[in-house]
Amino acid sequence: MFRRRPYKIGLALSGGGARGFAHLGALYALEEQGIHPDIVAGVSAGSIAAALYGSGLRPMEIMRCFMKARFWDFCEIGVPSGGFFTMKGFHAFINENLKVRRLEECPVPTVICATDLDNCKPVQWRKGSISERVLASCSMPVVFKPVVIGGIHYVDGGVLHNLPSWAIRDDTSHLIGINVSPQIKPERSSGNILDVATRSFHLMSRNNAVADIQLCDTVVSVDSIADMGVFTLKEKERMFKSGYYATKKALAESPIPKSSFSIL
Repeated sequence: MFRRRPYKIGLALSGGGARGFAHLGALYALEEQGIHPDIVAGVSAGSIAAALYGSGLRPMEIMRCFMKARFWDFCEIGVPSGGFFTMKGFHAFINENLKVRRLEECPVPTVICATDLDNCKPVQWRKGSISERVLASCSMPVVFKPVVIGGIHYVDGGVLHNLPSWAIRDDTSHLIGINVSPQIKPERSSGNILDVATRSFHLMSRNNAVADIQLCDTVVSVDSIADMGVFTLKEKERMFKSGYYATKKALAESPIPKSSFSIL
């Protein structure tokens, strides 16, 4: 039986570390074309963009929040138990820049996805504190400590689904997926534990996104940033522009039907 889907356009934002700045360029390109998502889901880096955008910030406003940011503004070296770094600074940064504090208060319905480490399953949140759920969604195993919410340990959503299409596919008539985690650039690993952890995670998350890519009606793959490191914050503008041009190209090749647009 046909079931009417509650939202016209949905947007799924992938993980990808610092490559997540490409999401802001993608959002800017969508808005430039008059395309405004009715619901947005994010995982890991995508959860940051989703949360800030869903709370009411525009893409360029989010970009300005990060312009002077450095990795060490967000992370602190922790006792190597569960992860090498804590994210106290990042937690404070998210809280400082959000326009609302809880997911159910977002002007644009927002879904944050993570991995339930205790029960070995993907989770999606549509209610609750935004900042701690974004923190959980971004907690790359080994690199960052798991986040405990309600007594359960959560880690990066990219462990099981690096593109959160699964969470909102049934809610939206036209689903756009933005993948900022392209094929990793071939190069010799340095062999240190953090490099091994991040490269292994990237390979795993890139491959587990294949099924979720297939759920999308429109796919934007930002392949030009494959050479960018997941913790490289120095080339924000390049990543923003890459997301912008990749989205413009995808929309030109496969236009979204005007009937799907939302009127603001």
